[in-house]
Amino acid sequence: MLNEILATLQVLSLPTRTNFRSVTKREVALFKGPSGWGEFSPFLEYGKDEAAYWLGAGIEAAFGELPKLQRDEIEINATLPAVDSQIDVERILSWYPGAKVVKIKVGDDLEADLNRIQHAINFNDNLKIRLDVNGGWSVKQAEDSIAQIVQRFGLERFEYIEQPVATLQELKELNLPIPVAGDEVIRKAKDPFSVDLQGAVDILMLKVSPLGGIARSLAIAKHHNLPIVVSSALESAVGISQGIKLAAALPQLNYACGLATGKLLSNDVAELPIIAGRMKVSEVHPTGMLNFQAAPERITWWKNRIRDSFEVWQARN
Repeated sequence: MLNEILATLQVLSLPTRTNFRSVTKREVALFKGPSGWGEFSPFLEYGKDEAAYWLGAGIEAAFGELPKLQRDEIEINATLPAVDSQIDVERILSWYPGAKVVKIKVGDDLEADLNRIQHAINFNDNLKIRLDVNGGWSVKQAEDSIAQIVQRFGLERFEYIEQPVATLQELKELNLPIPVAGDEVIRKAKDPFSVDLQGAVDILMLKVSPLGGIARSLAIAKHHNLPIVVSSALESAVGISQGIKLAAALPQLNYACGLATGKLLSNDVAELPIIAGRMKVSEVHPTGMLNFQAAPERITWWKNRIRDSFEVWQARN
């Protein structure tokens, strides 16, 4: 299997349309197996233990079987990075036609956050709003900031806040008027099955690549028995298509999914259209990859990373 992965490997550098997570180019490694294309795209700073789950997700896509699907399309949310001007907000939100929900990055500067939320409301007063902090606040900061945000905009606009604080204990200490979604608390856990989420989060976010694939994500969802949101890890269309399949395979899906993040890339390997705020389950056939080939030294770096991660994945399986 490792030889087949390396023989079909395409390492690409995809430019982004905004500075998202300080990323302006997204490096991804794609490979092909009997079931189709898989993706391996852990962020560059991740070590092999964490990266091995991403490789497992790619291996499942390329060599595994698709689970039974419960639906053939899913609703998506718009994703609004930390941009400041009304013009930038309107430009970015226009990339998500028909989206009824927006996830807004907040946490660095409350005044800028308030302005960004207001700009989104100015664009579409009917948008439901999710806030994403990536664990950046203390308990007190979270409670004080949300109090000010809710006081200004009203409680009914907000669907949930994602990972307002970093640790499980802090999540359990929080007292917020809006639901809390957990992302890093599961995604970064050594064992997602052993984390006690009772009293910590109301909603669980699943990201197929960092969690090791569709089958493992479904098992995590079943184990914790919480409402689920499926989101991306800024993959290319190959990885995103697996996220869509995960969302389509869940027994219940009551929230729009953060799976339209391909719109944050200037160029992607395939088109995943958004029609009336929804995306369809589809097989992705990458095209035009020659235009985005990474430099030779980066290809070598990714091959070595795959070898290291494959050893860890193989030991786990």
